[in-house]
Amino acid sequence: MRFIFVDEILDLAPGDHILASKTMRAEEDVFRDHFPGFPVVPGVLLTEMMAQTAGKCLDAERKPRGKAMLVGITKASFRAWMNPGETAVISAVIGSSRDQYATASCSVEVNGRKICSAELFFSFVPLEKFASSYRDEVLESYFSKTRT
Repeated sequence: MRFIFVDEILDLAPGDHILASKTMRAEEDVFRDHFPGFPVVPGVLLTEMMAQTAGKCLDAERKPRGKAMLVGITKASFRAWMNPGETAVISAVIGSSRDQYATASCSVEVNGRKICSAELFFSFVPLEKFASSYRDEVLESYFSKTRT
């Protein structure tokens, strides 16, 4: 199982807001165990979708502070299930954005219905800590499409 929970960026204003999507295919490993006979996307993965999406919005600013990493979930609410084969539309609006930390208000919609939301807190890891070959495929794909 890959741990990338953003398939595509749909709209992006770096450091301000982002809209992205993720489809969880029925054959994903997670559905074998969560839950047998009633497969749904775990809340922790919905939270990870929101964190990765907001992180991409912050990283797209390309500031020297480093890569955004989730360090806190201030508030989270789950209202409905996401089933295999459904597409999540993930939104994040950046609140505070400083050199040491940032906050984001996030939500996930499925079929036009908000299924969860969260207030997230980020810090930044210096890029030197990452492998020199590290690339964010989703951000690179978005920027390559917007430049053509």
